[in-house]
Amino acid sequence: MFPTIGHLIYYLFGINFTFPIQTLGLFVALSFFFTYLVFIAEFKRYETLGKIHGFTREILVGGKASWLDITVNSVLGLLLGFKAFGAIFNYTEFFANPQAYLLSMKGNLVMGILTATVFGFWVYADKKENELEIPKQETITIHPYQLMGLMVFFMGFLGFIGAKLFDTVEHWNNFRYDPLGTLFNVRGFSYYGGLIFGALTYLYLGHKKGMKLVHLADIGSPGMMLAYGIGRIGCQLSGDGDWGIVNDHPKPGFLPQWMWSFKYPHNAINAGLPLPDCDGNYCNQLLHGVYPTPFYEATICISFFMLMWAFRDKIKTPGAMFFLYLILNGGERFLIEQIRINPKYNILGLMFTQAGFIGFLMVLGGLTGFAFIILNRKNNLHGQHAAA
Repeated sequence: MFPTIGHLIYYLFGINFTFPIQTLGLFVALSFFFTYLVFIAEFKRYETLGKIHGFTREILVGGKASWLDITVNSVLGLLLGFKAFGAIFNYTEFFANPQAYLLSMKGNLVMGILTATVFGFWVYADKKENELEIPKQETITIHPYQLMGLMVFFMGFLGFIGAKLFDTVEHWNNFRYDPLGTLFNVRGFSYYGGLIFGALTYLYLGHKKGMKLVHLADIGSPGMMLAYGIGRIGCQLSGDGDWGIVNDHPKPGFLPQWMWSFKYPHNAINAGLPLPDCDGNYCNQLLHGVYPTPFYEATICISFFMLMWAFRDKIKTPGAMFFLYLILNGGERFLIEQIRINPKYNILGLMFTQAGFIGFLMVLGGLTGFAFIILNRKNNLHGQHAAA
């Protein structure tokens, strides 16, 4: 496994150097980046089709830098300098556990203050250079795709909170025993918590700008599928614990062993038993081979994305793309949860994991949506015949 990018580079190119960026973190960032591109493309396509529209906004040109501008930039500079220079000056501690370091109160306060000063002066000087003797109001047109930067920021921030809250609920006994340790655990996150909080944020921001919820849902569906698939590549490469149950069944002859039953050597969470002749961190592997479910999910969801992308021009009924996403993603997750290690709950006499139950509800919601589309189409045809 490749818990950090340094391990992955060594495997691919034979170059050995310490590069502590986590592999999972990189692929989460890549999932945001490629999803951003997909969203942009869909926003532009829907605007060309006339389903969504730009809007105007009044801006002040030539004004001075406000205290809010200076304060926001200074705070960002403080956080960046505090953590970045702290990591540089305490590299050994940062390398040992980057996530824990970034979420701790450790850093370099002096460099944080200096960076904050630079950032604050930067925005002041930029505004000063373009300052007019008499500032003026201008009306500009904002296209929907230009909102994506703001949307991604808030989706990521609130999605992070949602992922942590859903994971806390899923591991409620751990939370009751150690509330702070569970809440601030750098490894505990739930995909569907992040998806739900992020999606609600996206729908709220888009609807505030006059876009219909049904179009927003359709626009976002291919990107959400792709994001999940790319994220699961990171889970598989790093061995972050999102694997399946023990698989001791005989391997089909056409599959390599790692696709069937895998022990995740050098996994990112140090699960299992120590590996012989291995020193330092990431020196464990599982005792028994398990289903490599992240690989299955990455393959399935990226294939689903390609299918949705290929037929997006042919799916014209509002809501159909979203309902298709619900069925595909929910069905995939419901089935994969049958071989996952997540805790199970008794819901109406049936045993479900949290993600499995949400997946079941997604499939049910998608089927209900398609039934509504078909019923509505029949009613329209019946009304046309009656009128004729």
